[in-house]
Amino acid sequence: MPRTLTRTALVAALLVPLVAACGSETKHDDAKKRTTVTVLAAASLTDVFKEAGSAYEKAHPDIKLTFSFAGSQELAAQVRQGVPADALVTADTKTMEGLAQQANAPHTIAKNRLTIATAPGNPKNVKELSDLSKPDLKVVLAAPEVPVGRYSKKVLDQQHVTVKPASQEPNVRAVLSKVALGEADAGIVYVTDASTAKNKVATVTIPDAQNAVASYPAATLKNAGHAEEANDFVTWLSGPEAQKILRAAGFQQP
Repeated sequence: MPRTLTRTALVAALLVPLVAACGSETKHDDAKKRTTVTVLAAASLTDVFKEAGSAYEKAHPDIKLTFSFAGSQELAAQVRQGVPADALVTADTKTMEGLAQQANAPHTIAKNRLTIATAPGNPKNVKELSDLSKPDLKVVLAAPEVPVGRYSKKVLDQQHVTVKPASQEPNVRAVLSKVALGEADAGIVYVTDASTAKNKVATVTIPDAQNAVASYPAATLKNAGHAEEANDFVTWLSGPEAQKILRAAGFQQP
């Protein structure tokens, strides 16, 4: 009898890892069945796209979205270099228009506006765009080849305000970070980016008459490895669920 029990216990023990392995293999197979769609997106979409991506994946369990966030000019360079990707969303139409050979026809999914970000409490008492020209104010801007840098230059030029930036950053998140870390007194960022750092920066509203409107076009790429899936996601971005998420984050309707 003891030998029988021992033999039975031994067989059971051998079966446990086998069952576990089968379960692990099943999970691995399920994961392999998911199609990965790679989306290149403007840095200002970082937070909202993470939320939108989760919502999309929940409704499309067979899809895994992978986002790569950077300044639109960096994303454009990646596309021209042939970096594997399925879709692109930029923070301006100019950058997208320059990729007509690499991207399919785009459509605008959202709009945005600029604001002045300052240290909490606005200790330098910045009230308007003209204050950014004060010599004792350390201002950071995005580089002119970056969409938000181009928009910033446009609104400053229209108000005849000359700013000598302490640095020119590669994307809007870098500008926001400099202000939030106290490395700059002020910077021009998108309204939506400032809202992600409410406790770290204060904002000074730029009146609509002096502001610029940023448009966000989305498109599938012609060399997309998963064209159909990418097109479905890009189309979804204009739908009610995605638009609700974008508006909650402060983006305006296209």
